[in-house]
Amino acid sequence: MAMLLKKVWQSMSNRATSFSSSSIDPVTTPPSYTESSSSSLGAFDRLPIDVVLQIVRLVGPKDAARLSVVCKSWRPLVSDNRLWIYFLLNYHDTWDSVFFVETHLRSGYPIQTFSSPITELSFMRIYGQRVQVPGAVIVDGGSGHCKYGWSKNACPSGRSATFLEFGNIESPMYSRLQHFFATIYSSLYRMQVKASAHPIVVSLPLCHYDDTESARASRRQLKDTIYTALFDMKVPAVCAINQATLALYAAQRTSGIVVNIGFQVTSVVPILHGKVMRTVGVEVMGVGALKVTGFLREQMQRNNLNFESLHTVQTLKENLCYVAADFEAELYKDTQASFEVPGEGWFTLSKERFKTGEVLFQPCIAGVRAMGLQQAVALCMDHCHAAELTEDDAWFKTIVLSGGTACLPGLAERLEKELHGLLPPSISNGIRVISPPYGADSAWIGAKLIGNLSTFPGSWCVTKKQFRRKSRFTLAW
Repeated sequence: MAMLLKKVWQSMSNRATSFSSSSIDPVTTPPSYTESSSSSLGAFDRLPIDVVLQIVRLVGPKDAARLSVVCKSWRPLVSDNRLWIYFLLNYHDTWDSVFFVETHLRSGYPIQTFSSPITELSFMRIYGQRVQVPGAVIVDGGSGHCKYGWSKNACPSGRSATFLEFGNIESPMYSRLQHFFATIYSSLYRMQVKASAHPIVVSLPLCHYDDTESARASRRQLKDTIYTALFDMKVPAVCAINQATLALYAAQRTSGIVVNIGFQVTSVVPILHGKVMRTVGVEVMGVGALKVTGFLREQMQRNNLNFESLHTVQTLKENLCYVAADFEAELYKDTQASFEVPGEGWFTLSKERFKTGEVLFQPCIAGVRAMGLQQAVALCMDHCHAAELTEDDAWFKTIVLSGGTACLPGLAERLEKELHGLLPPSISNGIRVISPPYGADSAWIGAKLIGNLSTFPGSWCVTKKQFRRKSRFTLAW
């Protein structure tokens, strides 16, 4: 193998001088290489093209790019999309997510899908651009918990409680936000990530849901406060997008309905081409993760199950609880199961396992007067259907679940079943409910995909200079 690779460089070196001053652009969109190509590969002409591609893979992307520049005969082969798809498969993100963002999100917002045939895409060019992207700090904030990290990493590097009231603009939000981001950057400093060196992608929960002038003013004020706090910390560029939109991107969609089970409330958010359709209406139900966990705690206390903290209850919720396909039928089944919580020992739950998740569909069993999840989603779908925003109704029939509590087993299946029972066939046919694609980290992953885009920061970010000029940016808020 070593001798074969040596021959590659020997075959090039004979022609290196004549091509050293060539103006060949190594990232021009290539045609696919075929064995009928008239260019000679020297000693490698006797090998099948697939074998030669395997050899070039071993050389690596950097040296493969040099092959196309130094030796014209190797250019069609090295520029083959199959080779660079292989390199992209081994670079940070999964191939399907890379393909999605590079064909749907390259141009920034508003979303403009790449409509040309895939053969016209140069994945060699895309790989080269992605390598040069500086990377970004990713912060997925929320009223209850925050996840933060580096876009080149596979998952968040840190998690912490926040308890920030993002919807309360009358509180001293600037100082609280500045302290919030300063705490995150102090943690990232150990990874040699400085605020002044990299752009940031901030994910925040939806708030001020209405399409009224007052709600728009409140969202604008919150956005301006976030930008001011970050620019005062010398952050070079800021991209701020709501959690629902990012969770949709993580599911490789730009249109659909996102059901975000947040800390305090659950939001049902219609999104078309990356934009929240507030004119259609965002449905909000007053049951969130805190209420679901709290209901399990109440059940455990009634059954004299002792525990030390709410964290123990949350651990049991995540490992033992599920959503029943048929709640009434589940009451007559033996559902007992046990789980060992580190430091506290074994806990055994029975009907608490499925009654906990049932709060989402029947809030009244927890003493909450609110519509159920299935009713909120059905109402949102009915509004989308009536609005006739597109010729095809399919855009709102994909429902993406988001949030840690949305990971409860059986939730997606139960919601889909309930929707078919509530909606007429003209609306319910074709419904697909998708569980959180990356679990509780879905919104963080969606932000990370943007931070690794070949065109980032580009049109996704606002710089301090642009912000001071009060440029009119159409952001996905």
